[in-house]
Amino acid sequence: MPALVNYSGDDEIYSGGSFYTNSSDLGRLYSIGSRVDVYSPACKRARFSAPYLFGFEQNKRPSIEVLPDECLFEIFRRVPEGKERSSCACVSKKWLMLLSSIRRNEFCNGSAAAEENETVTAVLNDAEMVSCEENKEVESDGYLTRSLEGKKATDMRLAAIAVGTSSRGGLGKLLIRGSNSVRGVTNLGLTTIARGCPSLRALSLWNVPFVGDEGLSEIAKECHLLEKLDLTNCPSISNKGLIAVAENCLNLSSLNIESCSKIGNEGLQTIGKLCPKLQSISIKDCPLVGDHGVSCLLSSASSVLTRVKLEALNITDFSLAVIGHYGKAVTKLSLGGLQHVSEKGFWVMGNAKGLQKLMSLTITSCRGITDVSLEAIAKGSVNMKQMCLRKCCFVSDNGLVAFAKAAGSLESLQLEECNRVSQSGIVAALSNCGTKLKALSLVKCMGIKDMAFRMSVPSPCSSLRYLSIRYCPGFGSASLAMIGMLCPQLQHVDLSGLCGITDAGLLPLLESCEAGLVKVNLSGCMSLTDEVVSALARLHGGSLELLNLDGCRKITDASLVAIAENCLFLSDLDVSKCAVTDSGITILSNAEQLNLQVLSLSGCSEVSSKILPCLKKMGRTLVGLNLQNCSSISNSTIELLVESLWRCDILS
Repeated sequence: MPALVNYSGDDEIYSGGSFYTNSSDLGRLYSIGSRVDVYSPACKRARFSAPYLFGFEQNKRPSIEVLPDECLFEIFRRVPEGKERSSCACVSKKWLMLLSSIRRNEFCNGSAAAEENETVTAVLNDAEMVSCEENKEVESDGYLTRSLEGKKATDMRLAAIAVGTSSRGGLGKLLIRGSNSVRGVTNLGLTTIARGCPSLRALSLWNVPFVGDEGLSEIAKECHLLEKLDLTNCPSISNKGLIAVAENCLNLSSLNIESCSKIGNEGLQTIGKLCPKLQSISIKDCPLVGDHGVSCLLSSASSVLTRVKLEALNITDFSLAVIGHYGKAVTKLSLGGLQHVSEKGFWVMGNAKGLQKLMSLTITSCRGITDVSLEAIAKGSVNMKQMCLRKCCFVSDNGLVAFAKAAGSLESLQLEECNRVSQSGIVAALSNCGTKLKALSLVKCMGIKDMAFRMSVPSPCSSLRYLSIRYCPGFGSASLAMIGMLCPQLQHVDLSGLCGITDAGLLPLLESCEAGLVKVNLSGCMSLTDEVVSALARLHGGSLELLNLDGCRKITDASLVAIAENCLFLSDLDVSKCAVTDSGITILSNAEQLNLQVLSLSGCSEVSSKILPCLKKMGRTLVGLNLQNCSSISNSTIELLVESLWRCDILS
């Protein structure tokens, strides 16, 4: 042995040789294995100067890397949970992937560790025993959420998540949005999550083309607690993966499938039969999904299914008939882009009388929605409270009025791009909607034309609190005055994008609101002047909390003076692209009763750096300040504001 320690390079190292001539001595080192180089006398002087121990070459990897994966597996499964295991994962990619491939029940901290602890409890003091119990409690409580997006979504990061979250109660929710174009998420990454995170309850996969049935099947086999599954644009996942989820994840309560070209009727049929707790289903743009899959799913889960969303599917009237008959527990229904469903399908859905618990209905771009089918739906859904119609081009005034009469429980009505609905239809619907309607929203309804109402004023809708009329170019002052007379209890008014309304049309609405306006949005109403803002501040200053005047170019400092004098509870003010100046901002800052939290001055070219002291003064309450595109405010002023208003979020 001294000869080996004092070795200075006189001999060479040969693979497979020996430095023992006695066969018994040779046997002592034979167990090292043929992969290890051993010492033997040389016939030529070595050209290295560095010493060697036990025949390992200097440029070889560390000795533990020589061990096969089976040995490393046995070592790693005995590494304690927490920092020790995470430290091992940081050594190399090989160690990380090997650690992440070990299932949680394969680590030696389960029953074997528990038995071992029982044998040594006699020598542990009371403090140590309490500490152990507390650690177990912490590990079992709660779960974590992790999200990977774009370039960060790789198998390596998933492996790191699987190892790192195991000591923190386990991963509960995982969201993957997009995938790295070079090293994107594959089945391997999802497998590491499955084996390391059996406590997973929610999984969302968006735009992951390299994840297929194999990865989803691993999740299903290992994560039996899975409750929510979201698959969006996953072209490699087919019915096989969905069937695996149905067979292993009996707690599944929510399923969302969108743009998955390989998922069809077979997978949905199995989900309906084997998932007794399914409460929410959303299917969009899946070309292989048809009547058979949808009908089997709805009929099998009819007793528990409460939310249904079907969009851009190749289904016909038959599926809607099934919804109307078996949707006894459905409370929220959304149907969109169903080009093969006719008027008959919607009519049957309403007359089947099965949607008695339906409270919210949204229908978008369905040619089968007509006046007749709309009335049938209202009569068959007596408890409906929210109705939204988008791009339903065959609904006219007659259908809207008939629907309003039949839907006695309706609280919210939204019409978007329903171009056959006119001013008279809106007025008639308001007067016939009963006493429960609280919100009315009209968006881009081009059929509304501004005209004086010559008939007698119908009965008012005293229950309406929220009115939103946005981007309806035909809606003018005459229509607005009529709405004001019909709805005296308005509190929230949104008239954004109505270029045709003037002070003369809005003033009657402001004067007729008896309850006091709380939120008013007049953005894009370019014809309004200081007169209407002064009247608004005078009449509703005691209740007004939000005022948006973005793009009202005729608004000047006079409006800010009225706001400063009359508004007691205003917290959010937007005067972007208005003709306000430094003087107006100074007046606002001097109003003692005003406690603004959000102020937007974006695009106000007349506002300069001179308002710095004023903004600092208002900074005691401000949490949001928008100074974008303010050309007269210097960068140095912005920097001073950022330093002074450290609690305020400043956009510049």
